[in-house]
Amino acid sequence: MTEACTLDTAAQRTHIGTTRFEPHPDIKAILVTGGLGFIPSWLLRHLVLTYPEYLVVCYDNEGYCASRNNVRAVADRPNFRLEIGDVGDAATLGAVLDRYAIDTVIHLAAESHVDHSFGDPFRFTTTNVIGTQVLLEAVKLRAPQVRRFIHMSTDEVYGEAAGADAADLTEAAILAPTNPYAASKAAGDMLVGAYLKSFGVPATIVRCNNVYGPLQFPEKIIPKFVRLLQRQQPCTLHGTGKNTRRYLFASDAVNGLDTVLHRGRIGSIYNVGSDTEVANIDICRALVRIFRARGLLPDEKDDDEYIEYTADRPFNDARYAIDSGKLRQLGWAPEVGFAAGLERTVDWYIAHDDSWWARGDSNDESPAAAKGV
Repeated sequence: MTEACTLDTAAQRTHIGTTRFEPHPDIKAILVTGGLGFIPSWLLRHLVLTYPEYLVVCYDNEGYCASRNNVRAVADRPNFRLEIGDVGDAATLGAVLDRYAIDTVIHLAAESHVDHSFGDPFRFTTTNVIGTQVLLEAVKLRAPQVRRFIHMSTDEVYGEAAGADAADLTEAAILAPTNPYAASKAAGDMLVGAYLKSFGVPATIVRCNNVYGPLQFPEKIIPKFVRLLQRQQPCTLHGTGKNTRRYLFASDAVNGLDTVLHRGRIGSIYNVGSDTEVANIDICRALVRIFRARGLLPDEKDDDEYIEYTADRPFNDARYAIDSGKLRQLGWAPEVGFAAGLERTVDWYIAHDDSWWARGDSNDESPAAAKGV
């Protein structure tokens, strides 16, 4: 039974979800891949703090958008462990699975920035396809030790949604990705499905829409725009800025993953999304209003003076739209409205500069990071 609690100040400070289920008696040790990243670290903190019965192991290669600060709130907890390794490294991965007798794998490690996928698609194939298969092989070889494999995917695997009057896409929709990132995630989904059917890997797939909130590396649209506005520079929009996306606050995404972990069915796919659809240009305008309300932008400039139109992506889906009714039947529903979530996000970035992601070395492969956005 879910104990739905409110987003109190303590939960906000530690950046976790609000769900708590009766602990599974057959869950003892969980591996979270990519655990130093944005969504994975939100989930990891939630699991460590909400379920002291579970040992939670963070597995991460410390790529450019990872930060040990993301797990600082749980670093001294007795049910937390940190292991550094790549999902493509079968030997290290296997050793970690064996060392902790992992029975549950939640696979969130991924290359996820669409813009980067146009410039280096092979990197996305290496991580999101080959890395996923290496992990699946490791799990397959450890049956029946590993009893759950949850694979984090994206709504982008469905491709561009029809107009606003069309029905939202369910989990039964065909996969029609339109960019290299989405294609790599769709390929990962297909591998997960094949390993489920061919080898009995106990897999479940979760497809989430755009997640935002504190701790996201400032290359994605919302934190990137926040950083630009902090310097009183315009938000850089692809094309006309009229493309829309649906946004889900990080704690709601975590609640969805927690619900799938405790109530989801092996072999199923679950969409996790909100109905809050916002045009990119309106995100910029909303952020400008928040900055003005905090006295951080001059009043004499018009809102549209903080918008700069740039060349569009090689292909830019007009919109995505998924139906999360299947997960809602398990008791999940978004709790954080977009306006409130956006204000919390802005306040976090105002309070934290980009040293949050500093690692003290030159292993920074992100063009966005190099520009400080």
